[in-house]
Amino acid sequence: MTDIFLHNTLTGKKEKFEPIRAGEVGIYSCGPTVYWNQHIGHMYAYVEWDCLVRSLNYLGYKTKWVMNLTDVGHLTSDEDEGEDKMEKGAAREGLTVWQIADKYIAQFKESLQLLNVNGPDVLCRATEHIPEQIALIEKIEKNGFAYRTKTGLVFDTGKFPAYADFAHLNLEKQDAGNRVTVDEDKKKPWDFLLWITNQPNHIMKWESPWGVGFPGWHIECTAMSVKYLGERFDIHTGGKEHIPVHHTNEIAQAFGAFGRQTANFWLHNEWMNFDGQKIGKSLGNSILVSDLIARGFDPLSLRYLIMTTHYKTGLNFTWASLESAQTAYFKLKNFVAGLKISVEKNSAEVDADIFEKYKNDFGECLADDLNIAKGIGLVWQIVKAKDVGDKTKLDLILDFDKVLGLKLAESENPSTSAEKIPQKILDLISARNAARAEKNWKLSDELRQKIESLGFFVHDTGTGTKIDKK
Repeated sequence: MTDIFLHNTLTGKKEKFEPIRAGEVGIYSCGPTVYWNQHIGHMYAYVEWDCLVRSLNYLGYKTKWVMNLTDVGHLTSDEDEGEDKMEKGAAREGLTVWQIADKYIAQFKESLQLLNVNGPDVLCRATEHIPEQIALIEKIEKNGFAYRTKTGLVFDTGKFPAYADFAHLNLEKQDAGNRVTVDEDKKKPWDFLLWITNQPNHIMKWESPWGVGFPGWHIECTAMSVKYLGERFDIHTGGKEHIPVHHTNEIAQAFGAFGRQTANFWLHNEWMNFDGQKIGKSLGNSILVSDLIARGFDPLSLRYLIMTTHYKTGLNFTWASLESAQTAYFKLKNFVAGLKISVEKNSAEVDADIFEKYKNDFGECLADDLNIAKGIGLVWQIVKAKDVGDKTKLDLILDFDKVLGLKLAESENPSTSAEKIPQKILDLISARNAARAEKNWKLSDELRQKIESLGFFVHDTGTGTKIDKK
């Protein structure tokens, strides 16, 4: 197998990856807190980790991908303060916490599907793993790493000398004053709650050895990753925001329970920004994947755009960059459609030597810390290559698409796909074009929604309106 090198946050270096079990890789990804919609900034990470899993599969590994859904215990401060985000979401919308969870899990799954993210092998809810969390906390307490305060059971970070190492924290300079006032009985301001017992009005609560309460946010990931991947597994992923608190605390918990790390490699993605600014609901620039469709974009154009950057670099999203990505993506789809027609008409064979050369080159891109962008560059090199036959080009591009996930096998030539568009849809397009000409944007949007409800994507381009089947 090709040697794979990944940037390990644990050491701060790009290191050779060696799985615990030959030919198999266990991966745990921190999933969403399902109290609100997941915007495209959130989805950036899941596309990147989908590429990780696809790349490992492409390189010959059998993978098991586990992701959590946080539906309890994540407080608004990300630490030990504030309201549970799930209860805040329920109050905001007049729903129960369970309804809020179901609503936004569905939205998250829809976004994964629109971006052609292969779902994790295990997608696990925190509320469905309370016994596992309690058992893990009991192990931590038995090992002498926990103590009680008026707020609940607290992890004693003083028992873990390397607590600050992962995130290179300067603990003495941390502004933890508010946390001290919340619970002055903590030995250290950064000690964190494993089980919370001082919120009697909390809706989601369970019996435990420490009293009725609910788990802290951090314990769920350790409990569920270990349940599905074992006490040692290969890769843990997440956004860079998880490093100083959430993942630091996960590492501490693992030491308290097992005396060592659970994950061998920790991978963290940089963020997606929107035109130079952080994406957030409060900033008014929170765009959903479904919003892209409403503006005439194929969601896979966003996937293409994401893959033109490195996961550790992040992405500055603009509408202009998405338009450019869509232009490139459609050009690639049309090229593949043309190749399919050419191959159907001719009986050319694949050049095995050329195929293996490019396939190896693509594998090397993936093995170099997931350099998917370089892999896309290789695709365009193949497109332009004059010494590569159409059958070889087609097979190479479709082979690479196992990782890229752009559904290129479904590409159709515009002339043939147009024949398959029902007359009813063509009539709606004509009516919408007339509305746009009259600048009747309300009617135009209504007609777009009607067309899309009937199973077609609408793309407004500089050369007119194009339409594709979903």
